[in-house]
Amino acid sequence: CSVESKEQVIEIAKAAKAAGANLLRGGAFKPRTSPYAFQGMGSEGLDILVAAKEATGLPIVSELMDAEYLDEFIEKVDLIQIGARNMQNFDLLKKVGKATKKPILLKRGLSATFQEWIMSAEYIMASGNPNVILCERGVRTFESYTRNTLDLQAVPVIKELTHLPIIIDPSHAGGKWWLVNPMAKAAVAAGCDGLMIEVHNNPEKALCDGPQSLKPAKFEQLMKELKPIADAVGKEI
Repeated sequence: CSVESKEQVIEIAKAAKAAGANLLRGGAFKPRTSPYAFQGMGSEGLDILVAAKEATGLPIVSELMDAEYLDEFIEKVDLIQIGARNMQNFDLLKKVGKATKKPILLKRGLSATFQEWIMSAEYIMASGNPNVILCERGVRTFESYTRNTLDLQAVPVIKELTHLPIIIDPSHAGGKWWLVNPMAKAAVAAGCDGLMIEVHNNPEKALCDGPQSLKPAKFEQLMKELKPIADAVGKEI
């Protein structure tokens, strides 16, 4: 979830790549509900991600929270994430659309309808950047046992209403590591175009979202278990 140190990120990046991951996402700037929670390492965190890219060859993904850092993200990051809390930050969406053609990963807002989510993507595309990937990360419902409720209907709905690829984030949806495996499998069966899965070598001591992170061995096993499901629905891991 968060960049914590150079050693930590590179270690996890190497393990994830060996298991079959093809992108590395890490939070350098972190939006947190509490102002007292770890807010990320900022620009130093981006530099650590760049070092991990140099060590592994994995393209890097990180979340942009403020247009103040847009030039730095364009320089360093391969896939720019706009998080759930900024999904309707229309000024930010327009600036990203005008400033770069790099792909933008747009997460669904906590209570956003499909139409609101799609219109946010349109803000980016109408501003000049057609390269948008949507990410379903669970929506807020009456249920409190899980962090959010993963809406897998998003996959066929987005494919019906748009031409855009959609990936699923089962880690933020459930908030519990043992929910990631079954929901990742269900997402692949539903026809998603990718998965965002949080991996940590020591989740018990993670500075952010440790309970929803898989250890590298669990991630490796999940990747193996996903392959026959992907094969069955005409997808390739």
